[in-house]
Amino acid sequence: MIAWTTTPWTLVSNLALCMHPDKEYVKILDTSKNRKFIMMKARLTSVYKQENEYKVLDTFKGRSMEGLTYQPPFSYFIHLKKERGAFRILCDTYVTEDVGTGVVHQAPYFGEDDFRVCLKNGIVGKDTPMICPVNPNGRFTDEIKDFAGMYVKDADKLICQNLKKKGRLVHQSTITHSYPFCWRSDTPLIYKAIPTWFIRVEQMIDRLLANNAKCLWVPDFVREGRFANWLRDARDWAVSRNRFWGTPIPIWTSDDMEEVVCVGSIEELKLLSGIEVTDLHKEFVDPITIPSSTGRGVLHRVSEVFDCWFESGSMPYAQIHYPFENTTVFQEGFPADFIAEGIDQTRGWFYTLLVLSTALFDQPPFRNLIVNGIVLAADGQKMSKRAKNYPDPVEVIEKHGADPLRLYLINSPVVRAQNLRFSESGVHEIVKDVFLPWCNALRFLIESSILPYQKITNQLFIVKSDEFPLTNNFMDRWILSFTQSLILFVHEELSGYRLYTVVPRLVKFIDHLVNWYVRMNRKRLKGDVVENQNDWKAALHTLLKVIYQITCLMSPFTPFITEFIYQHIKSYLDYTDNLKDHSSLLPGYSSETGAPDSIHYIQAPEPKLELISNEIEDIVYWMQSTVELGRIIRTRCNLPLKAPLREAIVIHSDPNILKNIKSAQTYIIEELNVRVLTTTSDKHRYGVQLRGVLNHKTLGARLKNDYKSVVNKVKDMSTEELEQFVNTGHIVVCGHKLSGDDLSVVYSTGISSSSGCSDTQSSTSGLKRKSEKSSSPTLDGNSQVNSSKYETASDAKGLLVILDITADVELENERLARELVNRIQRTRKKAELIPENPIVILAITDLDSYYNIAGPHGNYLNFIQSTIKQPFTVMKQSTMNNISLIDIMQCAKSILPDGWELTTEVIRDTVSIPPDNIDLIIFSRQPIHDSSDHHIKININMNSVEIKKRPVFVNVINYTNHAQTIKVQLCDSNNQWFVHSVDDLLRKVKCAFGWSTNINLQLYTALNTDNINDLKPFVHVPANQLINLDGITLYASV
Repeated sequence: MIAWTTTPWTLVSNLALCMHPDKEYVKILDTSKNRKFIMMKARLTSVYKQENEYKVLDTFKGRSMEGLTYQPPFSYFIHLKKERGAFRILCDTYVTEDVGTGVVHQAPYFGEDDFRVCLKNGIVGKDTPMICPVNPNGRFTDEIKDFAGMYVKDADKLICQNLKKKGRLVHQSTITHSYPFCWRSDTPLIYKAIPTWFIRVEQMIDRLLANNAKCLWVPDFVREGRFANWLRDARDWAVSRNRFWGTPIPIWTSDDMEEVVCVGSIEELKLLSGIEVTDLHKEFVDPITIPSSTGRGVLHRVSEVFDCWFESGSMPYAQIHYPFENTTVFQEGFPADFIAEGIDQTRGWFYTLLVLSTALFDQPPFRNLIVNGIVLAADGQKMSKRAKNYPDPVEVIEKHGADPLRLYLINSPVVRAQNLRFSESGVHEIVKDVFLPWCNALRFLIESSILPYQKITNQLFIVKSDEFPLTNNFMDRWILSFTQSLILFVHEELSGYRLYTVVPRLVKFIDHLVNWYVRMNRKRLKGDVVENQNDWKAALHTLLKVIYQITCLMSPFTPFITEFIYQHIKSYLDYTDNLKDHSSLLPGYSSETGAPDSIHYIQAPEPKLELISNEIEDIVYWMQSTVELGRIIRTRCNLPLKAPLREAIVIHSDPNILKNIKSAQTYIIEELNVRVLTTTSDKHRYGVQLRGVLNHKTLGARLKNDYKSVVNKVKDMSTEELEQFVNTGHIVVCGHKLSGDDLSVVYSTGISSSSGCSDTQSSTSGLKRKSEKSSSPTLDGNSQVNSSKYETASDAKGLLVILDITADVELENERLARELVNRIQRTRKKAELIPENPIVILAITDLDSYYNIAGPHGNYLNFIQSTIKQPFTVMKQSTMNNISLIDIMQCAKSILPDGWELTTEVIRDTVSIPPDNIDLIIFSRQPIHDSSDHHIKININMNSVEIKKRPVFVNVINYTNHAQTIKVQLCDSNNQWFVHSVDDLLRKVKCAFGWSTNINLQLYTALNTDNINDLKPFVHVPANQLINLDGITLYASV
């Protein structure tokens, strides 16, 4: 027989040969050597290059050779032939036809499979003496007389020469193959069995599986799959290690290993040895001996220490010193309610915990377990300090923050026990898509909603922390319902430890809050379109309540940003009910206001079920679906939302869905910027066609050879068949049931011309929505309408949206007006102006179109001014002559409100509004005062300062030019304090002096003295001294 090996040095320890039981083997005659050989038929080419080099004498299965004996290449252990039945042919399926000769030599103490096969066939045993003639230094022992003391790898050549002399070497070559190396030092390793202490795990596999079934694993497939499979194939656990560092195994034995004592405690060791020990490290325990009770002299401790995983598995008991104390504590806390670790611990901690708890108590060690995936480097490799294939975590946190990194990880496949290729750009996306919108919503609530409300109504805005707003507004009711549904969902999912379902919903909620509720209620929240102040307050209360609750809900996941948000909104929340009983006031709650000092002292909110309205949530869902499909059409056709369109047609076969969409008509019209919304179930009037689209990614692998026939059948499906699929959710095609994401129905009008849609979809993500361009002919009356001017988009739930994209002059003028407003607001932002800054805005153009829509008599002038809330006009410029600065100033003065005058030019900017560019000029303005009073009066809002019943002024002197002085008024005509902040005061001073908003301005004060040498920064002035600012001089330094 021709056997094969890549480790010639193991041939001296050969005890058997192994063949595959079901593969074909051949007996051949080597024509050149005139010798007969046996090897696997499929591996003949590995030895012979030409067929004429051999002649096949017989063909047979490997199992026909099982049990036959052979003469080993070396006779060092020939005695084992009689003692253990060595040197016979064994069969196992691990033998492959990919490499070698199909006959594998077995050296059971130098290969895992070799040991397994020989153990199975009785050639070696778990308790029999080892046949391992290699010492710890990798050198042959004296048993191998011909190579004794030689390093095993150095002996390879000599062994091959020995075999060649004996005529036992058939073929020798060099190949490249996989080989184990030390991952730290890159040193080549050898497989070598050593004496080891084991825990007999194989005898309790059934108990392990039973206890595993009692635990809740999240996700569940790990328990039923990877971990259960590992348990079924569990082997006896080698718990000893030959090293210095570690916990000494407390076993003392006689020299002949016939007497064994396992010591159970320090007290027992003292009793047996007469020595009191206080340090259990190896160097203190090893010298201790125990007298033999059977006359074998003294017993010595074995040299091994425990596998560290044995200690990890002992954690539930060792951490509380059980069973020596804390028995009640252990019994009350075992099994643990919850643990969490990476999926790699299915072979580590999870396994050792279960083995020890099953062996000791026949109980699972935990009730609930969350399994995490592994975070890999961006290239899919394990993160390595040596390879430096990952960004520095400290730098990632400093750059993006700890919360974005945390949210990125817990909103990734890792929480579903899948691996994650870490990408720093993913952390940045969390900042951009979640944290910035969230903070923008907070800033909008405070700066653009609450502060203007307080200023206009002269009322502080504060609401009970536990109260919900009383509102009939549709969008208020939706966001409140949607919030309570989210809270209910989070409670239900977290009670089942399903973190992977919770975080995506929380992140998605931020999108709903910012891009739907705030966006669609922007004017109402700013007080622009409210019917009365109560409605305005209800809107503010709604947004504040929702932000408060989502912040509380998110606080365990993003502790820092939620604390930041809470500290900014808690002054608008009334917690005084907590002060009714000071004895029950919890630690961490203010004894003055009753407010928790931190959001992390607040319990997670409970859902208010009576606020949940499934009907309203359904209406908004279909409204959102309609709007999103409309946006898809606009994006595809390069039509910005500022461009108004004539009509949107929504088609669905379900009248209840159409009713829901009609209920949200006002919002859909505004969001899609269309004049008319039409809902109908009459697809034929618009020439709607249905077409099936298969998900080839999943079906290709599932249907295999039948896939093409299914594709052809779906192509020929009738409208009735596809509608049946939409209604029932399933259909049988060529004997295969298609349901869910297997098949998507695409709606279109007329014949597709440029949609790029195909009959299959490349990924499941594409199944959710499909859209097509339409180009059917023009018809009138009740037949097909003119669909050549329509664009369509549809989703997988039978919703079809059609937009009329035909343009006309009126719609184009409205688009230009909206674009102009957008460019004005961008320019104001570019100049770092805030809404309260009094300014005048001019637009200069040589086109009649802009002058006609936004000039003094333009149709959209009122719309523009009501939006930007500042004086505005358009100047017509001749194509031949430039407008002089005098003309520009005169034009700007002509639109000044009474009692105001121009100061300085703030910014001049050229903006693009296709098909032309426009020059925008912004001037600052200030009130005109009597010539005897050159003081400039500016209102400043300030919270938390008590009312003072008289006007309060602050003198501000230009430190670089003492002749230039202004006087800032801190109270309005009603003697109400509304001072906002020192930062706001800085902005007001810059504006009053006509300085750029970009300069670095510092204010200094001497408080109760005018001594210029005793100045201190105004920002350091205590808040309680602001009430005494009347007549105090501030010095402005730039």
